[in-house]
Amino acid sequence: MISKITVRAPSSTANLGPGFDTFGLAIDAFYDEVTLTKTKKGITIVTDDNIPTNPENNTAGLVVKNMKKKLKIKSGVEIQIKKGIPAGFGMGSSAGSAAATAVAFDKLFKIKLSSNELVEFAGFGEKASAGTIHYDNVAASVLGGFVIVKTNPLNVISIDAPTNLRMCVAVPKIDVPKKKTKVSRGVIPKNIKLTDAILNLSNASAIVAGFMNKDSELIGNSIKDVIVEPARQHMIPGYEKVKQNALKAGAYGVTISGAGPSVIAFSKNSFDLKKISSAMTRGFKSKNIDCQTIICKPSKGAIHQKK
Repeated sequence: MISKITVRAPSSTANLGPGFDTFGLAIDAFYDEVTLTKTKKGITIVTDDNIPTNPENNTAGLVVKNMKKKLKIKSGVEIQIKKGIPAGFGMGSSAGSAAATAVAFDKLFKIKLSSNELVEFAGFGEKASAGTIHYDNVAASVLGGFVIVKTNPLNVISIDAPTNLRMCVAVPKIDVPKKKTKVSRGVIPKNIKLTDAILNLSNASAIVAGFMNKDSELIGNSIKDVIVEPARQHMIPGYEKVKQNALKAGAYGVTISGAGPSVIAFSKNSFDLKKISSAMTRGFKSKNIDCQTIICKPSKGAIHQKK
């Protein structure tokens, strides 16, 4: 009988420009690791990181609570969390923990849930950090690759990414507000022009075509958002310079990663990715902000770590 299981889930970038709340991409920049152990009763959380240990306020705790209730699991569960994805920087930190937890719970109790069911359970964890359930990051972390999220009913379409697709992520060293996702969602316009909606729809469609045809250049060139990005970019000091620099250095497209403040540039492995990363660093430096840059590629989803 399995009594303990460890699952590692990747970071992710959501929206990819025009695909707000719809597109997600798993990337190998960072990982969260969650170990679930069967206990006699209750839910306990063990972590060395500065995160809540009350299951009601913890991403993984909420996932376990909901899975236990809905699937009628009587056993208790200890949750051990190792955070590798930086929290609050638009890299799917809560989603990584949620995805790892849902997959680990499924394997620990041999439930064999479908992909959509795993994503739905992982989505419960988003309530702990974002206040609402949305599936773009968790779907990417659970399934890996590029995902398109359809809702009502939930149906996640997963597409393998081109093998040569590469991203440069710049993570600025700035303080992010508490409940940052809620704050960043608050600046999104309530009304949009039809012409803007059409432009975003055409770019989003081209991104899907790029993933279907394994065309990294088409993907990158279509990462253009005229609705959400303009409303949010003022929240990231130096954003315009970071984007301008990366494009001049050869990036196909640049956008805010999720709700930010990380910025992500899209390219492919034949390009000088260090040059793009350095250009992004200089962009933040123009506002006296240091940043960490990571060159990364699309990742597989949450995976059982055999120890």
